[in-house]
Amino acid sequence: MLPLLLAAEPGVQLSINGGGSASVKLFLLMTALSFAGAALVSITSFARIIIVLSFLRQALGTPQLPPNQVMVGLALALSAFVMAPTGTRLYDEALGPYFEDQLTATEAAQRGAAPVRTFLVTHTRREDLQLFTRIAQQEQVAPDAIPLNIAVPAFMVSELSTAFRMGLFIFIPFLLIDLLVAAILMSLGMMMVPPTLVSLPLKVGVFLLAGGWHLVVASLVESFHGI
Repeated sequence: MLPLLLAAEPGVQLSINGGGSASVKLFLLMTALSFAGAALVSITSFARIIIVLSFLRQALGTPQLPPNQVMVGLALALSAFVMAPTGTRLYDEALGPYFEDQLTATEAAQRGAAPVRTFLVTHTRREDLQLFTRIAQQEQVAPDAIPLNIAVPAFMVSELSTAFRMGLFIFIPFLLIDLLVAAILMSLGMMMVPPTLVSLPLKVGVFLLAGGWHLVVASLVESFHGI
């Protein structure tokens, strides 16, 4: 472990891979935060949640309601709830000991990869893991030994498939309402009346009567905790 000396500033010393330097820890923290956006989309539940909520908004026929800020806020809140156990384990096993100078940066990174890998592999379809393992020309290994360069893309592909499947199940009932309203209007000779003008309040009413928000949120959260 070699110290990094800043000659331009006498008296300032940073120690790489060594505990005891608050400056290094702050630098590493700020560096990690710069990748927070990419990590949020690639290794958390955020992608599945925001895609399903977007499907719901399109199915209701209200592409501007709820507003984007509300949708993203709800997705972030649900993601924080889903990722809380993984985040707690990550802090207890890696970040906490590192900040207390019990681990080096390398050791903390190795320990921190374990809970992230567990979450990714647990919620990734086996065929997606096999796909990227085959493309990388690597042998099949135990789930706790799958490298992150395979687990992350496999997880993202799996999340897209799962989110679109859930979105399809949400879309079908509202599509049936649209078709029913259009058929009734056609049979009544009211071809000049836009079907969405009639179907929109019907879809919103059915959604509220069925407790739609409760069902959608419960399905999203349980899709992670139910495994």
